[in-house]
Amino acid sequence: MENGTVNRRQVLIGGAAGALAALAPRIAWAEQKTGQRPNILCLTSEDNNPFLGCYGDEVAQTPTLDALAAEGVRYEHAFSSAPVCAPSRFALITGMYAESCMPGLHMRATAKMPDFVRGWPQYLREVGYYCTNNSKTDYNADIDIAATWDDSSGRAHWRNRPDGAPFLAIFNFMTTHESSLHNPRTPVTDPQLVDVPDYLPDTPEVRRDIAVYYDLHATLDGQIADVLAQLAADGLEDDTIVVYYGDHGGAMPRGKEYVFDSGLRTPLIIRFPPKWAHLSPHAPGSVVTSPVNLIDVPPTLLSVVGVPVPDYMHGHALAGDDYDGPQEYAFGARNRRGERWDFARTVRDERFRYIRYYEPHRIYMQHNAYTWQQPSMQVWEQHHLDGDLNALQERFWGTKPAEELYDLEADPDEVVNLADDERYHLQLARMRTALDRHMVAIRDQGFIPEGAPMEGYDQSRMPGAYPLQRVMALAKSAAERQPRNAPRFAANLRDQNEVVRYWAAQGLLMLGEGATGVAADMLPAFDAEPSPRVRVVLAEALVHVGHADVAVPYLTATMASHEDSIVRLMAVNALTYIPRDAAMPAIDVAEAAYEDPNQEVRSASRYLFHMLDGSYEPSLPLFRF
Repeated sequence: MENGTVNRRQVLIGGAAGALAALAPRIAWAEQKTGQRPNILCLTSEDNNPFLGCYGDEVAQTPTLDALAAEGVRYEHAFSSAPVCAPSRFALITGMYAESCMPGLHMRATAKMPDFVRGWPQYLREVGYYCTNNSKTDYNADIDIAATWDDSSGRAHWRNRPDGAPFLAIFNFMTTHESSLHNPRTPVTDPQLVDVPDYLPDTPEVRRDIAVYYDLHATLDGQIADVLAQLAADGLEDDTIVVYYGDHGGAMPRGKEYVFDSGLRTPLIIRFPPKWAHLSPHAPGSVVTSPVNLIDVPPTLLSVVGVPVPDYMHGHALAGDDYDGPQEYAFGARNRRGERWDFARTVRDERFRYIRYYEPHRIYMQHNAYTWQQPSMQVWEQHHLDGDLNALQERFWGTKPAEELYDLEADPDEVVNLADDERYHLQLARMRTALDRHMVAIRDQGFIPEGAPMEGYDQSRMPGAYPLQRVMALAKSAAERQPRNAPRFAANLRDQNEVVRYWAAQGLLMLGEGATGVAADMLPAFDAEPSPRVRVVLAEALVHVGHADVAVPYLTATMASHEDSIVRLMAVNALTYIPRDAAMPAIDVAEAAYEDPNQEVRSASRYLFHMLDGSYEPSLPLFRF
């Protein structure tokens, strides 16, 4: 397809026979192609934008990573495929977008993968590599760990390999993880030196958390220095390609979870020793400004060791024989994170980011009990509740537009939405088209309500199960929130397909009182609806057209006793977002749900109870395992 949206590996062929080469020819080809093979050392950090000196940050103290960039290739515009750990790590272990194997894009879910997908290090093991992971997995999928890794543990190390074996060794550092900011501490970095993004209030708490985040990067830099020193002590520097990357974007508020640069931009550095410099299309010390995605890491590392890249992988090799030039776009996605759903898709080129929201009726900053453990998050909301924010900072406590377009050169904090600016209409149209093509090419399953039977790679490809392009058009109309579409949505409530009915219900919900004219159609549809996922959405919509007497008892009973925890969670969310007076009959059930076996339901129910009780404060400790 055009615009760099897909390459030859993105034509998703059905069946294992077309996707995987036979083992014996693979080994023979690789040995003939490479002879001696390079070692690969991957150094992975958590939840961090490039707070690094080599990326131009003057506050950062990261001499090790700065030196690695000076000797290697630094990717200026590198992005994760999702703004949260597990979905991003799904892409990193499979080379596939998590939204192509739902529910893999939802945080804390298990992707329904086709049989032919493997953890990509298994391909290296097949040609003699010793593969280790130290030690985080968090793959959102039932990856066969024993087949993928020779050792995946806190003891995993290249030093345990058989004599003469090349190695792939991954070391994961939790140092910069979001949880490191949950407990206040005194920073070493001077808080007055840090820049506060325009969307955050400039408070002592926010400055302290940013300064601590710089401290954590300095610690990370020292940890990476230790591993590189071990590599040098073992005499392996000249034989080893070193890759450093973050698993997704930053941990500060409006970073992790969100499809802005603050949630998706990561560091990526690859150092090729002179012996293997011919495998890189870029000279040492180069800076690549075209966008890349971390989903490109698996095909890159297969390519540089001479192993054929499987056709099912979505990424592009950044080096080796499979390198096919710079790409124009990097894509990202989000659905459920923790207890909240927020369906968003995005595309980034070298300068602009386009975002499409399919649930714009929800506010940006939906309460997430895990995220709210961070002091900066609590302070931001408290200033919102106190009315102390300026217009830019307050914006993120409101609902969203259907589309956003940002010029990152002029607006690095992504606060000036250009989607309605006529001067950028050609840019907007180009990126809309690129995103649509990408979603169709990977068969994006994010429109399928979580837990529905057509969810999954194979399931969504059954004839008639998932009419993607029809659903995309319906969901686009829903997000536009135009009352003239209400009759169309009401008519689609009678469709045979659950996904179509779900998005028809979403369209009516997003219209709010604007759907009152078709309330007479909504009531019988609600009574006849067999899917609890569609019924929950319809129930929330019915509240806004004057039928809380029907909807709230159903939502309350569903929250209390439905066998599916995802449906219970959907009901809690619906009760959270209807008017407080309408939801009050659910207060006792919300308190009882503190004991729900599902962690997300427990956290969401605590929030709902405190909102109904009038006792909510941003600093309340609502997250409990």
